[in-house]
Amino acid sequence: MSSRISVVKCNGYEPLAVEQAVRSTINLLGGITCFIKPGSRVLVKPNLLMSKGPEYAITTHPQVVSAVIHILKEINCKIVVGDGPSAWGQQAEKVDEVYEVTGIKKVACDEGVKLVNFDKRRMRDKFPLTYWLDECDYLVSLPKFKTHELTLITGAIKNLFGLVSGTYKTELHKNYFKPSEFAKVLVDIYQEARPALTIIDGILAMEGDGPGSSGKPRQLNLLLGGSDCVALDTVMAKIMGIKNQEVLTTKEAALRGLGEKELNRIEVAGEDVDKLNIPPFILPQALGIVNFPTALSFILQRFVKYFPFSLRLKCTRCGHCVNICPKKCITLKKKGIIFNYKQCIACFCCQESCPAAAIGVKKSMLAKLIGL
Repeated sequence: MSSRISVVKCNGYEPLAVEQAVRSTINLLGGITCFIKPGSRVLVKPNLLMSKGPEYAITTHPQVVSAVIHILKEINCKIVVGDGPSAWGQQAEKVDEVYEVTGIKKVACDEGVKLVNFDKRRMRDKFPLTYWLDECDYLVSLPKFKTHELTLITGAIKNLFGLVSGTYKTELHKNYFKPSEFAKVLVDIYQEARPALTIIDGILAMEGDGPGSSGKPRQLNLLLGGSDCVALDTVMAKIMGIKNQEVLTTKEAALRGLGEKELNRIEVAGEDVDKLNIPPFILPQALGIVNFPTALSFILQRFVKYFPFSLRLKCTRCGHCVNICPKKCITLKKKGIIFNYKQCIACFCCQESCPAAAIGVKKSMLAKLIGL
């Protein structure tokens, strides 16, 4: 076996139960000092997409963050907690609101750790990453177990997109809008900033049109842990029931030798994934061809199209979709929002950022005819 990860059951977010489960997740892998040197500086990065409470399954639950902080404190680490929420576009001041509503601000206050913004950055090849990577010795990543309209899953590798500073996330979506191209960018980030330890919060997971408010919470009661993000995402995809097409980020990272994607070469400590009997996750509508055979899927991609559209009865006219749109093809009108489909690249950033779940998926005629 070339990679080892752990899978542990946890039936809810009761503080003591979560801390015990997080400890088990780490101890099954040899303990925290196998990943983090005592007395070091550690950046803890949860997934904090938008200012929604943890009950929506959009963000990493604060109890998971708190448990990780407790364990790092026991080896005298200097801890900072932060993320660069992607939902706010150019409105960086909204980060404080995200920290407040998601419960992370309270955790930082209660634990006496520093909560930081990713406003300062250093350019790394194609993208700027937060300078806190330079200020810390280790990165501990705490993703949320979710589906994703563009990348199929948002797990260990995708969580690192939050390290990109400020509005440059929008530039990357605009310049690399095809799923295959965007996957390569995400792997570029992983190659540049590999976490020492990753723990995926799958106690309350998300399926459907994730990763934002259009997705549906699903009780899964699992934590996943390890240092190999490729192996973690591989097992995560298996749990979701994704079979006939590999997750693009996983495939790309494995090609670069950044981790293990072959299930028979991944040792899973803790729960036996094959015996969990988890029904397949509902996948995003815009990825309806994912379960077709690879050759047919490749052909269908040329003709089967998906685009965002406004669910006007839900729209609150908040303008988040307008601010986040990489192509600036959304206009806010008195009755709601209007899309310029000639410019739309179907990146679904608008749906991801919408706090009211007011953006749906519009299918091309062929997609409708073949039942996608």
